[in-house]
Amino acid sequence: MDPREFPTKGNLMLAKNSLALAHQGYDLMDKKRNILLKELMSLIDEAKDIQEEIDETFTRAYACLQRANIELGISKVQELAFTVPIEESIRIQTRSIMGTEIPHVKYDAKQNALTYSFSTTPEAIDIAREAFREVKDLTIKLSAVENSAYRLAANIKKTQKRANALKNITIPMYSNLVYTINNALEEKEREEFTRLKVIKRMQGN
Repeated sequence: MDPREFPTKGNLMLAKNSLALAHQGYDLMDKKRNILLKELMSLIDEAKDIQEEIDETFTRAYACLQRANIELGISKVQELAFTVPIEESIRIQTRSIMGTEIPHVKYDAKQNALTYSFSTTPEAIDIAREAFREVKDLTIKLSAVENSAYRLAANIKKTQKRANALKNITIPMYSNLVYTINNALEEKEREEFTRLKVIKRMQGN
C-alpha cells in the first residue's frame, strides 16, 4: 500500500492540498487553452485575408508581366529581372504568448529600391515590379502568420492533453483518495468513541 494512502490526518491534508493544486492547474490550463485558441482563430482569419490578397496581387502582377513581355520582349524583361538583388535582409525575432514563441519577421525595405531606369522601360514593367514587391511583402507576412498558427496549434494540443490528464486522471484520483482517507478516519473516530463509551460503562459498574 502506498504510504500516502494510510488513513492519517497528515495524509488527508496532503491529499486535499494536491487536489486543490490539481484543480488550480486545470483552471490555468483551461484559461491558457482559451487564450491560445482565441489567438489562433485571429491568425487563421488573418492568414485567409493575406492569402486572398496575395492571389489578387499575383494575378495582377502576372498580367502586367505578360504585357511587359509583349511590349519589351522576354529577353529584356529577364535581363531586368537579373538586376533585382537577392533578399538577404530577412531577420526573425520572436515574442511569447503564454509560453509559445511566435515569430516576427523583419526585413530591409530599402532592397526594394529601383534597379533600372524609368526612361528605358514601359509602364507595364513598373506596375509588375510594384505588384511583385507587394507579393513579396505579403508572402513574408503570411509565412510569419502561418508559422505562428502552427506553433499555437501544437501548444494548444499539448495544453489540451495536460488539461485532460488533470481532469480525467489526477483530479479523480485525489478526490477518491480524500474520500477514502476521510471515510477511514471517520470510521476510526466512531470506533474510538464506541470504545470509550464501553470503557466508561465498565468503569461505572
